Amino acid sequence: MLLLVNTSFTLFTFSSMDIYKRKSRWKLYLAVAGFVIVAISMFYTKYLSDKLAEEEMKKVEQLKTAYDMLSYSLDETDSQCDFTFQYSFFESNTSVPILLVGPDGEVQMGKNYGENRDTNMVFLQGKLEEFRAAGQEPKIISSPIGDIYLYFEHSLILKLLNYYPFIQLVLIGAFIAFGYLGFSTARRAEQNRVWAGMAKETAHQLGTPISGIIAWIEHLRAIREEDEEVNEILNELGNDVKRLDLIADRFSKIGSAPELTPVNIYEELEACRAYMQRRAPRKVIFDFPDPAENEPLEVRINSHLFDWVIENLLRNALDAMEGTGKISAEVYEDDSYVYLDLSDTGKGIPTSKFKTVFQPGYTTKKRGWGLGLSLTKRIIDDYHSGKIFVKKSVLNEGTTFTIQLPK
Repeated sequence: MLLLVNTSFTLFTFSSMDIYKRKSRWKLYLAVAGFVIVAISMFYTKYLSDKLAEEEMKKVEQLKTAYDMLSYSLDETDSQCDFTFQYSFFESNTSVPILLVGPDGEVQMGKNYGENRDTNMVFLQGKLEEFRAAGQEPKIISSPIGDIYLYFEHSLILKLLNYYPFIQLVLIGAFIAFGYLGFSTARRAEQNRVWAGMAKETAHQLGTPISGIIAWIEHLRAIREEDEEVNEILNELGNDVKRLDLIADRFSKIGSAPELTPVNIYEELEACRAYMQRRAPRKVIFDFPDPAENEPLEVRINSHLFDWVIENLLRNALDAMEGTGKISAEVYEDDSYVYLDLSDTGKGIPTSKFKTVFQPGYTTKKRGWGLGLSLTKRIIDDYHSGKIFVKKSVLNEGTTFTIQLPK
């Protein structure tokens, strides 16, 4: 029984965990910076609104004084007084909405509610009820005919100014969101081109030595045709070369639309299990559905790429279990999709990393580039129109990945 051999590229190593920690810190820094900007904006806006509110209160007090003086014009003894200033001051108020209520409790006039509303007695009476319900204490204007009550509310400009920080927050958030979306889309497109180019170049570079090895195997077979031991070794070498050729074919398909054919999912899983179990530790148990005991269930897949996905998941499961445990598979369906659950009893994945594990470069291993799950997601999402995700995971108990494929 052969132990699993890690065939990941190891030309150089890096700590992807550090990369994602730095990325998380940058997100935190940006969030803190955004919070500081909004906090400063809110503080300054509050300062301005308080100043504007004070000015409006002074204006109301001045209006009250002007109305007090104007009320004396009702007295015949003061009929010759000049109230031009008071009238001009009254007319200069074009922002603060006010309401005058007579001694009988009836609305006399309204101002700055709008051209139509200033003369709409039903609307003005409704505003009076609002003031009374809110418990607002009116300014009292003494006049020969009795006390007149002056109600007011803050101007529309002041109200809008109070909402400004929240509007600013929404606009900044929308700008950041659209910018991040555009940047991510451009980065993802660039990554796709790089990945496709790297994969095709890898397939091209593998082609020449594979052809050479095949030629040397046939040459050795010809000159040592009678040697059974040599022929047995050459057969094993031939199997390994076929495996290398399969890997090269997988890489060559990255970046182009692969051909999908109907395949019995149970038989495909069984082939992957048989291959991986021969290379897994003896203490690892594989619990996969038996094709003979299940009705054929066909899905449209590219076998080379799909097997790559399953093998990547099984390798990760074996690494997570460190030589002992159980790997199980379950297949089920609904009206539109076929689902495949692959579960292990390994170390598990933190909930916060359910999506991060599919990002390029993420790995908890000391060796490797952290590309396996990223390629896996790309193969399922882009080439098979499906989905792959972490269904559940409990630390030190195990993980379940789910593959969803359209029927």
